[in-house]
Amino acid sequence: MDEFAAPPASRRSVRDWLVDIGLFLFAAAFGIMTAAERIQMPTQDVLPWVFQLDQVIGVLGCAALWLRRRHPVELALALVVLSAFSELVGGAMLVALFTVAVHRAARTTFVVFTLSLLAALVYAVVRQEVGAPRELLFLLGVATQGSAIGWGLFVHHRRRLLLSLRESAARAEAEAQQRAREAIAREIHDVLGHRLSLLSVHAGALEFRPDAPAEDIARAAKVIRQSAHQALQDLREAIGVLRAPVGELSQPSLTDIEELAAESRRAGMRVNLTQEVPGSVPGRSAGTAYRIVQEALTNARKHAHGAQVWVHTTGTPGQWLSIEVRNSAPAAPPSAAPAPAPGEGSGQGLVGLAERVTLIGGRLEHGPTAEGGWRLSAWLPWPV
Repeated sequence: MDEFAAPPASRRSVRDWLVDIGLFLFAAAFGIMTAAERIQMPTQDVLPWVFQLDQVIGVLGCAALWLRRRHPVELALALVVLSAFSELVGGAMLVALFTVAVHRAARTTFVVFTLSLLAALVYAVVRQEVGAPRELLFLLGVATQGSAIGWGLFVHHRRRLLLSLRESAARAEAEAQQRAREAIAREIHDVLGHRLSLLSVHAGALEFRPDAPAEDIARAAKVIRQSAHQALQDLREAIGVLRAPVGELSQPSLTDIEELAAESRRAGMRVNLTQEVPGSVPGRSAGTAYRIVQEALTNARKHAHGAQVWVHTTGTPGQWLSIEVRNSAPAAPPSAAPAPAPGEGSGQGLVGLAERVTLIGGRLEHGPTAEGGWRLSAWLPWPV
């Protein structure tokens, strides 16, 4: 298989044309210099017809280099065989060896190189040179062919390294984009889920009590308007981050949990909040704690209508920040509770919480209590 397949000859780029022309000129210059040296020898030890045939083979070998991109191995093998008897085809053979080393696997390159060494040995035995020992001719062939193969292997491995770096960079970018999308999806789910659950509660109350006092209807309408406005603000912020990935969604703090509890109380929930947290908690842990309480209150509002909810946060710097949200069994029968919106109860909120907690090195537990309620507990790192 061609690991770094070059484009067909009809689709060569400007760089490809320059490389091909340069290698062709190198092979031609190699043959011309060898022929000139042969002509200037005072004693001709080669028959005239042999020298003429050698020139024809050298010209055809240089012309065949234009096929090196499509058939590098076949061309190299043919030129290696001819180099056992022709000295003027040596330049074209070196270019073919270089091409095989660049575009083919190391195993194929090693086989072709071994055959070229055998051809160099045959040439040293068959073509007796005046004043040149056969051992020297063979060593010269090994040196030139080894240089061509070494250069080609260097280019081959450099291309593989660049390709690996590009793939790693593309993979890292894709993973970063996926993580960013997942983070924003979690934020949208947590924020909009909480706001829309408030809307659902108050809208459900208006639906089940159309004869409620005007003050109650006005108060519920105000909460619906405020929640819808805040939901739009949160959604606009998330979309802004999607359009400009360099930004980040703002992280809430532990003090914002009090507003969460107040919103839930205004929606009719019975929430008992206790916070025993000395000092300031780092942003990621504080933001995750806020989302845990937000998701727990949202779930209690949707699935435990009329239940009592206890929220307790405590911790020590350098150890753990502990969050526990527990609710009693539902106080109202299912028929008295507002119908859940489509898609509610899918469990994606708890899955997102588990991902959040795991990302910062914390631990999350949840499950039913013996009294028929539900408990959600988390331990988050609190570095000094």
